[in-house]
Amino acid sequence: MVNRRDVASWMEGPPSAQERGLGYPGQGLGLPEEGSGSLARVPRRLLALTVDWLACLLVSNVFADADPWATLGIFAALNVLTLGTIGTSPGQALLGLRLRRLDGGWAGPVPALVRTVLLCLVVPAVIYDRDQRGLHDRAARTILLRR
Repeated sequence: MVNRRDVASWMEGPPSAQERGLGYPGQGLGLPEEGSGSLARVPRRLLALTVDWLACLLVSNVFADADPWATLGIFAALNVLTLGTIGTSPGQALLGLRLRRLDGGWAGPVPALVRTVLLCLVVPAVIYDRDQRGLHDRAARTILLRR
């Protein structure tokens, strides 16, 4: 016998990692579930990205007549410089995020460059694993953490 629950279950989407018994995002990496040092979740990451993009758009509007390629170039330069030196972009700093290597150390300029180039391609950033790490973070062997 088919009941309403069987028919409507597909609308709830696939089971989460926790529902499948895989734990919380970041558990496989040895990170705490919440608080300082935990994995930065997608909404906070997107908000930080939006803050950075709007700042770059403002600079591009003033100096390059809002040229989209100039905005992307400014965004890339901002990310490489700030992530490679202080480990956080202005938007990430505002939202309490920091970039680290998987072993917890400072990311450095080369991973920041790899991550930024892939982030500017967009596709790697929207494909992510169960630990919510995009392909750009996986390729650079980095992780975005909460402070």
